[in-house]
Amino acid sequence: MTEYRQLYFTAAETAMSLVSDPAVVASWDKPSALHDFSVAGLAGHIVHQFVRVGDALAAGEAGEPIPVVEHFARSAWVQAGVDDESNVSVRRGGEAAGAAGHAALLERAQGLLDQQRAALPGEPADRVVLLPWAGWSLLLDDFLLTRLMELVVHADDLASSVGVPTPEFPAAVTEPVVDLLAKLSVHRHGPTAVVRALSRTERAPAAISAF
Repeated sequence: MTEYRQLYFTAAETAMSLVSDPAVVASWDKPSALHDFSVAGLAGHIVHQFVRVGDALAAGEAGEPIPVVEHFARSAWVQAGVDDESNVSVRRGGEAAGAAGHAALLERAQGLLDQQRAALPGEPADRVVLLPWAGWSLLLDDFLLTRLMELVVHADDLASSVGVPTPEFPAAVTEPVVDLLAKLSVHRHGPTAVVRALSRTERAPAAISAF
């Protein structure tokens, strides 16, 4: 199994340890730290990353894969406002996933991960997957990198929402996520802005957010 496939399961287990936390259960119906997202919806969005992996593995014939940075450049939600339909639909999907309750969400997550632990080791190293919700294809490992990013970022969101420490993902998980976010930030703001933000507080731009 390739490194990203192993790291995906590591990240998934770390994120699910947070979703299982009693503080999440206690705050289930409360607003999260994100706009128009309940704690239940945010937890549902985390588990939806596993759904996406299953959908990609089961999708039809894939085309030529595009680079991972282009994947984000093409995705409408990246630079859209929080009330744009692309982002509203993300929140709607998370809320739907969390609507059945905490125990049902955990059971669903475990089932998906069990299926994927059985399936991913047998996938070719150069497997390309179609993303049916997007209409283009990525290398499977590039797609799993995007799931690492989602899990790391939203675990921080969820922890902040319920007042517990952000989970400590292994460096092997966070380093490629930080690298990806840096590349996306450069794509969005340009290298000078990112260099200044990281090295010169007196000339740093107000923000270099990747999204």
